[in-house]
Amino acid sequence: MEAKKETVKTEALEARYERYKGILKDLTIMSDVFMRNVFKKRECTEYVLQVIMEKKDLRIIDQVLQKDYKNLQGRSAVLDCVARDSDGKQMDVEIQQDNEGASPKRARYHSGLMDMNTLNPGQDFDELPESYVIFITRDDVLGYGLPIYHVKRKIEEVSENFKDEAHIIYVNSKKQDDTELGRLMHDLHCKNAGDMHSKILADRVHELKETQKGVEFMCREMEQIYSEGIESGMEKGELKKAKETALSLAEMGLSVDKIAQAVKISVDTVQEWIKESMSIAN
Repeated sequence: MEAKKETVKTEALEARYERYKGILKDLTIMSDVFMRNVFKKRECTEYVLQVIMEKKDLRIIDQVLQKDYKNLQGRSAVLDCVARDSDGKQMDVEIQQDNEGASPKRARYHSGLMDMNTLNPGQDFDELPESYVIFITRDDVLGYGLPIYHVKRKIEEVSENFKDEAHIIYVNSKKQDDTELGRLMHDLHCKNAGDMHSKILADRVHELKETQKGVEFMCREMEQIYSEGIESGMEKGELKKAKETALSLAEMGLSVDKIAQAVKISVDTVQEWIKESMSIAN
């Protein structure tokens, strides 16, 4: 009996892996699970920041992916990629597929979370590093038709910058013109390495999608998402991550009822997310 159960379990896992391979072909760097693994190669994060920051010599000396940052009240947010460059600047890079996840107040909150998790007891506030929250968005969230937006605080009465060294940048990934930034945005939406402009990103996408080692690694990553979604659910309040997990589980063929149970969101909401995702894809 135990042997039979084990066989069924193995066959189910193999079937899921076959589905994962199909899903992997359609993933882009704009997809949360794929972005995270592309950025594990530090040179990829470095290249993206070099283009956005317009600084060819920018060097990343440290980065943390998908870390859960908390405030004093325990309210958390999972930041996609927090990197520190050789000048000590701290940058949070967020890939956003929906407008809700890239609101101005979310950008403000991310900036505050980075600050709260930077200084050690006894350090002076002047030791806070210059910081950037960078949202790369699917749509033009701010709505002015520009490829990139730089946001800084100003002293209104004198029209001078308020030198707190906290910056917010929005990058509109729909703008894919023949500029270095536009070509990067094009690459973030590419399914195939051969269609990409950047050799650094293309090599990493090829590694994850077209080598046996990379494909097996990505299948394990997707299986972990599946297992975590089923066994442990999602933290309440993390709507963005719940939605991403729900869509990933839907792509893996899980029923709407089971997805709703896994992410602890209503069936109607999950159905709406899936419907929205399909309409965008078409």
